Amino acid sequence: MSSPKIVLEDVSQRFGSTQALAATSLSVAAGEFVCVVGPSGCGKTTLFNVLSGLLKPSSGRVLIDGADVTGKPGQVGYMLQKDLLVPSLSALENITLGARLQGRVTRAQRHAAAEMARRYGLGDFLDHFPHAMSGGMRQRVALMRTMAFAKDVMLLDEPFGALDSQTRLTMQSWLLSVWQETRSTVLFITHDIDEAVFLADRVVVMSPRPGRISEILDVDLPRPRGIDVLTETSFTDTKRHILDLIYARTD
Repeated sequence: MSSPKIVLEDVSQRFGSTQALAATSLSVAAGEFVCVVGPSGCGKTTLFNVLSGLLKPSSGRVLIDGADVTGKPGQVGYMLQKDLLVPSLSALENITLGARLQGRVTRAQRHAAAEMARRYGLGDFLDHFPHAMSGGMRQRVALMRTMAFAKDVMLLDEPFGALDSQTRLTMQSWLLSVWQETRSTVLFITHDIDEAVFLADRVVVMSPRPGRISEILDVDLPRPRGIDVLTETSFTDTKRHILDLIYARTD
């Protein structure tokens, strides 16, 4: 059995007198899609900041491919809810922003970024600027930028939270098609339980602060997934169980 791609070992985080994240351990397999849900303020984003190396935990460590990367940024791609595109740069220039910040963009990097964009439906928009793009298109560019920086592991923090429901479902389906081809390891924060069940292999449910993992649920739905799974009994049963955990329902 292969070693896990990501391992969190008893990671905790304090901010002064506030315990934001209790000791948390988690293993994620290579190519797995894991969604993280829980009430606001339960430490989901804190967990991602630790995973990304932006925040050094108060205790514990983070391993990627067996190497200790605790407090070391630049090991994963990290996408936030806001697309954070640079207004003065075209779609292609935004996708290659990581290389630009590291010095310069090579011809090979531009070519690879353009090919990736064309492959995933952005080919006609490479020269467009953010102000001329829809919300969904801007999020696609932001995701391509994340992939160009680090295709191997991606942390996505509420990337579709600002989109309307129809655009959001379209983006979820698009993301699954991209992931199906790249098989990146994805951790995805969401407040939308339907989104979590639709996307994930497993759903990590966190408790209120100090955040800790209440339960990890396997999602028993076939892949590839279409919107028809949203009405399947397995989908609604999993959703109900997650809601019971988050809202501590016993009736």
